Amino acid sequence: MKFRPADLLFIGGPVLTMDPARPRVSGLAVRDGRVLALGEVRELAGPRTEIVDLRGRPLLPGFQDAHIHAVLGGVQLGQCDLSGTTDPREYERLLRSHADANPGAEWIVGGGWSMESFAGGLPARDRLDAVVPDRPVFLTNRDQHGAWVNTRALELAGITAGTPDPPDGRIERDADGVPSGMLQEGAMALVAVHLPEVTAAERLAGLLRAQRLLHGLGVTAWQDALLDGSDGYPDVSDAYLTAALDGTLTARVAGALWWARGRGAEQIDRLRERRERLTAGRLRCRTVKFMQDGVAENFTAAMTAPYLDACGHATANSGISFVDPEALKEYVTALDALGFQTHFHALGDRAVREALDAVQAARGANGPLDTRPHLAHLQVVHPADVPRFRALGATANIQPLWAAHEPQMDELTIPFLGPERAAWQYPFGDLHRAGARLAAGSDWPVSSPDPLQGVHVAVNRVLPDAAEKPFLPGQALDLATALHAYTAGAAYVNHLDDTGTLRTGHRADLVVLDRDPFDGPAHAIAETRVALTYVEGHRVHAAPDA
Repeated sequence: MKFRPADLLFIGGPVLTMDPARPRVSGLAVRDGRVLALGEVRELAGPRTEIVDLRGRPLLPGFQDAHIHAVLGGVQLGQCDLSGTTDPREYERLLRSHADANPGAEWIVGGGWSMESFAGGLPARDRLDAVVPDRPVFLTNRDQHGAWVNTRALELAGITAGTPDPPDGRIERDADGVPSGMLQEGAMALVAVHLPEVTAAERLAGLLRAQRLLHGLGVTAWQDALLDGSDGYPDVSDAYLTAALDGTLTARVAGALWWARGRGAEQIDRLRERRERLTAGRLRCRTVKFMQDGVAENFTAAMTAPYLDACGHATANSGISFVDPEALKEYVTALDALGFQTHFHALGDRAVREALDAVQAARGANGPLDTRPHLAHLQVVHPADVPRFRALGATANIQPLWAAHEPQMDELTIPFLGPERAAWQYPFGDLHRAGARLAAGSDWPVSSPDPLQGVHVAVNRVLPDAAEKPFLPGQALDLATALHAYTAGAAYVNHLDDTGTLRTGHRADLVVLDRDPFDGPAHAIAETRVALTYVEGHRVHAAPDA
């Protein structure tokens, strides 16, 4: 048989395979977009083989993100982006600059501001009115669960003191009952329906902008947690389908189709049709996303016990379950039987329990199908539910950057949970010790899409460059486990079984780091940078000094 040389060789540095059977080797060869060989590979070179000298730098499987909103993040980067600061005065400067640069814009739209910037996490419309009084302004916060609007936006939407709160949200009001300019959860839709539609061209540009950013961070695949949107969220599926069909989608994408919480099982037929239509190229849409609750900072995350008030007394509010728990069991069982993966937004311990109960119902009815359900966010998990993840085969989809002390945690969350429940937050260590499969994601644009920052916090339970003490340090992960969550773990929930680890025959989706994070102290992990990124052996990113 005629010798066929490799197309690409990596030599001169460690190859960290994420394969426990062979965790570290000395080289890797690629042919036809897949791993040809591992170990000593120099003899596989031919006259046209590209040889990459790692110069001691490590080669890993490409990072994957198990929960992200890539198109929304990319579009936001082209709007009024407030994500780079927490200073309210800087928000005003950025808003004024964007408004001045876009004098013909009917609306000023953007987001990325932090709740910690304002007392109680509640900004007022007056600040926006002072900067942009004559045009409506709509700015989502960084977690996308609330929007800050000005008086003109409220007027156009017809929101007054007499407007009732929607069942799935809340209009914040001043002492006289007048809307203050902050809309929580489903109340955002009251204004969002009036926004100028983001065009298909803008969505596609947002996707490609996001893809460049993510490739630069070593990300080669992700699960977008909001396709086919409703409930006030946009449908971005056309951007993915266009890019998948014309070949500009270089990443592999698992799309999660949104479950419209105001509808029932009648939407399943449409989801089946969308699954078929939105499968092309590197795009697969076999997942359905349930948003089961909100977020703790605005007291909409669903809890098993009431939130506390500022004096430490129990309130009448335990958060919102957006989908009736009994109906959720029915829906998840039906979807599971049709081969759909289910992906749950579950922050509060009641939402986590409701999602696990739904998975248990599906397992009981359908048996252990390979549908790979996963629960994202997991801010508060009751200890009794920790072992259920392994027992049910439900993956814990973690967002490590949130597991740290910062003002949103210390001022807007812990005081209203109480000490016992606050100690149940982000129990990554307990989940791992209980045998749960871990996958990791960023939820960008909620938080940074940089996997290495996420790994840093998963290991240290401290934000990079922060001086605070570790947040519940007993829940920290070791470095190998954290990296596994961003590679093999995320690949599992993304149904990309020939990625995430480096084995012969697997796809050559690869990342080269500028240093080996295992060689330095844990507090320096976030200093690691991506030098090179490859998808199927084709380079999609190179740092200037690579």
